[in-house]
Amino acid sequence: MKSAGYRNLPSCAVLRSFECAARHESFTQAAEELHITQSAVSKQVKELEETIGVTMFRRVGRRVTLTEAGRRLAADLAVDLENLKQSVARAIAAGKRNATLRIGVLPTFAGRWLIPRLGTFLNDHPSVEIRLETRTVPFDLTRERFDVAIHFGKANWPDARMNKLFDEEVLPVASPKFRDRYLANEPARLAEAPLLHLITRESAWVEWFAMNGTTDKRLMSGRHFDQFSMIITAAVSSIGAALVPRYLIEMELECGVLIPLSDRPLKTQNSYFAVSPAGAVNPQVNAFTRWLMSTARRASITNGQE
Repeated sequence: MKSAGYRNLPSCAVLRSFECAARHESFTQAAEELHITQSAVSKQVKELEETIGVTMFRRVGRRVTLTEAGRRLAADLAVDLENLKQSVARAIAAGKRNATLRIGVLPTFAGRWLIPRLGTFLNDHPSVEIRLETRTVPFDLTRERFDVAIHFGKANWPDARMNKLFDEEVLPVASPKFRDRYLANEPARLAEAPLLHLITRESAWVEWFAMNGTTDKRLMSGRHFDQFSMIITAAVSSIGAALVPRYLIEMELECGVLIPLSDRPLKTQNSYFAVSPAGAVNPQVNAFTRWLMSTARRASITNGQE
């Protein structure tokens, strides 16, 4: 017998049709993805609107656009559906006697630092499955059901346990071709050369040059990118000089496609942290966090940060 509290909840089919139509803002594309008719999608969306009592879409000719209420529901529902998929994945893993860790990680950090080292953890913990998902801003760990996240910034993530991995030091680097073209071996020369900027850290070059006794209004000009991965590629391609953490360019420094332009790195005010939900007790999370911390400590020693 159904509980009275659940009698008026929309069916999963109705919610799935709405989520798909909201994502595409098109009943036609939703029907194609779900392999049903457009009229079926329209009917299910109408059923949802009648159940909730709120209009989800504005219909303008043949087009549909989300209302504000529809946009809010779509955002919440996308998270809920992902959590449902994660619950099923965890159940499958449990049936196979495996534990699954869902890890939120910054894109460049994942590709450049974490993944090349991850094999060590997996070899030592063969029963643990890893799901890496990229995020660029902090999020609600509990709501999105992440077991661990890699956070860059201050120790200010609410309702979470934070374990510091390492501080950040950025090093001025460029390709040998760029260095020779601009004679960028000293701050005064480098200040006149094209610079690569990370959009979220626009003042990094200004701070590095100030540390080296150089101020120039032109220091904010140059090429601007929103990911370190793009800046690294641009530096290798001789588009500009970059301020990059050494641990993200270990391979480029080793093979010489990037070279330091100074032996004075800039230590920023931010750090990397391993973050997990407060109060949660999970042996796999604890093992992964311990591995992260010991690996980060060895990497810091290797890179001369300790």
